[in-house]
Amino acid sequence: MEKVISTTVIAVRRGDSVAVGGDGQVTLGNTVVKSGATKIRKMGEGRVLAGFAGSTADAITLFERFEKKLEAYSGNLARAAVELSKEWRTDKYLRRLEAMLLVADRERQLLLTGSGDVLEPEGGVAAVGSGAPYATAAARALLEATELNPEEVVRRSLRIAAELCIYTNAEIDVLVLDGEVDR
Repeated sequence: MEKVISTTVIAVRRGDSVAVGGDGQVTLGNTVVKSGATKIRKMGEGRVLAGFAGSTADAITLFERFEKKLEAYSGNLARAAVELSKEWRTDKYLRRLEAMLLVADRERQLLLTGSGDVLEPEGGVAAVGSGAPYATAAARALLEATELNPEEVVRRSLRIAAELCIYTNAEIDVLVLDGEVDR
Protein backbone atom coordinates (compact mmCIF):
# COMPACT_ATOMS: atom_id res chain seq x y z
CA MET A 1 0.00 0.00 0.00
CA GLU A 2 1.30 3.46 -0.94
CA LYS A 3 1.99 5.87 1.92
CA VAL A 4 -0.31 8.90 2.15
CA ILE A 5 1.60 12.19 2.06
CA SER A 6 -0.59 14.03 4.53
CA THR A 7 -0.90 17.73 3.80
CA THR A 8 -1.74 20.19 1.06
CA VAL A 9 0.64 22.66 -0.57
CA ILE A 10 -0.41 24.59 -3.68
CA ALA A 11 1.09 27.13 -6.09
CA VAL A 12 -1.09 29.40 -8.23
CA ARG A 13 0.10 31.74 -10.96
CA ARG A 14 -1.76 34.54 -12.70
CA GLY A 15 0.19 36.96 -14.87
CA ASP A 16 3.52 37.80 -13.23
CA SER A 17 2.27 36.92 -9.75
CA VAL A 18 2.63 33.56 -8.03
CA ALA A 19 1.52 32.46 -4.58
CA VAL A 20 2.44 29.30 -2.69
CA GLY A 21 0.50 28.21 0.36
CA GLY A 22 0.22 25.29 2.69
CA ASP A 23 -1.87 24.09 5.56
CA GLY A 24 -0.39 23.69 9.02
CA GLN A 25 -1.43 20.19 10.05
CA VAL A 26 1.15 17.58 11.00
CA THR A 27 -0.09 14.07 11.58
CA LEU A 28 1.47 10.92 12.90
CA GLY A 29 -0.62 8.09 11.55
CA ASN A 30 -4.19 9.15 12.21
CA THR A 31 -3.34 11.56 15.05
CA VAL A 32 -2.87 15.31 14.67
CA VAL A 33 0.30 16.29 16.54
CA LYS A 34 0.58 19.92 15.42
CA SER A 35 -1.83 22.30 13.75
CA GLY A 36 0.37 25.32 12.98
CA ALA A 37 3.42 24.01 11.12
CA THR A 38 5.02 26.07 8.35
CA LYS A 39 5.58 24.08 5.16
CA ILE A 40 6.56 26.88 2.80
CA ARG A 41 9.52 29.23 2.56
CA LYS A 42 11.37 31.68 0.37
CA MET A 43 14.68 30.67 -1.19
CA GLY A 44 17.17 31.96 -3.71
CA GLU A 45 17.44 35.46 -2.25
CA GLY A 46 13.64 35.68 -2.09
CA ARG A 47 13.07 34.94 -5.80
CA VAL A 48 11.83 31.36 -5.32
CA LEU A 49 8.99 29.97 -3.22
CA ALA A 50 9.06 26.37 -2.05
CA GLY A 51 6.73 24.06 -0.17
CA PHE A 52 6.82 20.42 0.83
CA ALA A 53 4.60 17.46 1.51
CA GLY A 54 5.87 14.44 3.41
CA SER A 55 8.29 13.79 6.22
CA THR A 56 9.45 17.06 7.81
CA ALA A 57 13.04 15.98 8.36
CA ASP A 58 13.25 14.71 4.79
CA ALA A 59 11.78 17.93 3.43
CA ILE A 60 14.26 20.05 5.38
CA THR A 61 17.09 18.01 3.87
CA LEU A 62 15.61 18.59 0.40
CA PHE A 63 15.10 22.31 1.05
CA GLU A 64 18.76 22.65 2.04
CA ARG A 65 19.95 20.73 -1.03
CA PHE A 66 17.65 22.68 -3.33
CA GLU A 67 18.90 25.99 -1.91
CA LYS A 68 22.48 24.89 -2.68
CA LYS A 69 21.48 23.96 -6.23
CA LEU A 70 19.85 27.38 -6.69
CA GLU A 71 23.10 29.01 -5.58
CA ALA A 72 25.20 26.76 -7.83
CA TYR A 73 23.05 27.58 -10.88
CA SER A 74 22.62 31.32 -10.24
CA GLY A 75 18.95 31.09 -9.29
CA ASN A 76 17.94 29.14 -12.43
CA LEU A 77 14.87 27.30 -11.10
CA ALA A 78 14.62 24.67 -13.82
CA ARG A 79 18.31 23.79 -13.79
CA ALA A 80 18.41 23.59 -9.99
CA ALA A 81 15.31 21.36 -10.00
CA VAL A 82 16.71 18.97 -12.60
CA GLU A 83 20.05 18.71 -10.83
CA LEU A 84 18.40 18.06 -7.45
CA SER A 85 16.14 15.42 -8.98
CA LYS A 86 19.08 13.64 -10.57
CA GLU A 87 20.89 13.62 -7.24
CA TRP A 88 17.73 12.60 -5.36
CA ARG A 89 17.16 9.65 -7.67
CA THR A 90 20.73 8.34 -7.72
CA ASP A 91 21.98 9.01 -4.18
CA LYS A 92 21.42 6.01 -1.88
CA TYR A 93 20.60 8.21 1.13
CA LEU A 94 18.32 10.63 -0.71
CA ARG A 95 16.34 7.84 -2.42
CA ARG A 96 14.90 6.93 0.98
CA LEU A 97 13.46 10.38 1.58
CA GLU A 98 9.68 10.53 1.70
CA ALA A 99 8.73 13.98 0.54
CA MET A 100 7.72 15.99 -2.51
CA LEU A 101 8.76 19.55 -3.28
CA LEU A 102 6.79 22.26 -5.02
CA VAL A 103 8.96 25.17 -6.19
CA ALA A 104 7.99 28.32 -8.05
CA ASP A 105 9.37 31.60 -9.32
CA ARG A 106 7.70 34.31 -11.39
CA GLU A 107 7.97 32.26 -14.61
CA ARG A 108 7.18 28.65 -13.65
CA GLN A 109 6.23 26.18 -10.98
CA LEU A 110 7.63 22.68 -10.71
CA LEU A 111 6.88 19.48 -8.81
CA LEU A 112 9.88 17.39 -7.76
CA THR A 113 9.67 13.78 -6.63
CA GLY A 114 12.09 11.12 -5.47
CA SER A 115 11.39 9.17 -8.65
CA GLY A 116 13.37 11.73 -10.59
CA ASP A 117 10.32 13.61 -11.81
CA VAL A 118 10.47 17.32 -12.54
CA LEU A 119 6.96 18.18 -13.65
CA GLU A 120 5.59 21.51 -14.82
CA PRO A 121 1.81 21.30 -14.48
CA GLU A 122 -0.34 23.26 -16.92
CA GLY A 123 -2.95 25.87 -16.19
CA GLY A 124 -1.10 27.93 -13.59
CA VAL A 125 -1.80 25.50 -10.73
CA ALA A 126 0.41 22.89 -9.06
CA ALA A 127 -0.20 21.06 -5.79
CA VAL A 128 1.24 18.25 -3.68
CA GLY A 129 -0.04 16.16 -0.80
CA SER A 130 -3.19 14.31 0.10
CA GLY A 131 -5.41 17.36 -0.47
CA ALA A 132 -3.79 18.26 -3.80
CA PRO A 133 -6.65 17.06 -6.04
CA TYR A 134 -9.22 19.10 -4.08
CA ALA A 135 -7.09 22.24 -3.97
CA THR A 136 -6.17 21.93 -7.65
CA ALA A 137 -9.80 21.58 -8.75
CA ALA A 138 -10.85 24.52 -6.59
CA ALA A 139 -8.00 26.72 -7.84
CA ARG A 140 -8.67 25.95 -11.49
CA ALA A 141 -12.34 26.78 -11.06
CA LEU A 142 -11.53 30.03 -9.23
CA LEU A 143 -9.00 31.08 -11.86
CA GLU A 144 -11.53 30.44 -14.62
CA ALA A 145 -14.56 32.00 -12.95
CA THR A 146 -13.06 34.96 -11.08
CA GLU A 147 -10.43 37.68 -11.27
CA LEU A 148 -9.05 36.84 -7.82
CA ASN A 149 -5.31 37.29 -7.33
CA PRO A 150 -3.17 34.18 -6.77
CA GLU A 151 -2.92 34.74 -3.02
CA GLU A 152 -6.69 34.73 -2.59
CA VAL A 153 -7.08 31.73 -4.92
CA VAL A 154 -4.53 29.81 -2.80
CA ARG A 155 -6.30 30.71 0.44
CA ARG A 156 -9.75 29.73 -0.84
CA SER A 157 -8.46 26.53 -2.45
CA LEU A 158 -6.73 25.44 0.75
CA ARG A 159 -9.88 26.12 2.78
CA ILE A 160 -11.86 23.92 0.37
CA ALA A 161 -9.22 21.17 0.60
CA ALA A 162 -9.36 21.41 4.41
CA GLU A 163 -13.10 20.73 4.29
CA LEU A 164 -12.55 17.55 2.24
CA CYS A 165 -9.17 16.09 3.23
CA ILE A 166 -8.77 14.79 6.78
CA TYR A 167 -5.00 15.40 6.61
CA THR A 168 -5.38 19.11 5.78
CA ASN A 169 -6.43 21.90 8.13
CA ALA A 170 -7.40 25.55 7.70
CA GLU A 171 -4.29 27.00 9.40
CA ILE A 172 -2.95 28.49 6.17
CA ASP A 173 0.37 30.16 5.34
CA VAL A 174 0.84 31.92 1.99
CA LEU A 175 3.87 33.56 0.38
CA VAL A 176 3.65 35.72 -2.74
CA LEU A 177 5.97 36.91 -5.51
CA ASP A 178 4.44 39.63 -7.65
CA GLY A 179 5.25 42.82 -9.48
CA GLU A 180 4.64 44.85 -6.35
CA VAL A 181 6.01 43.89 -2.94
CA ASP A 182 6.90 40.26 -2.34
CA ARG A 183 5.29 39.03 0.88
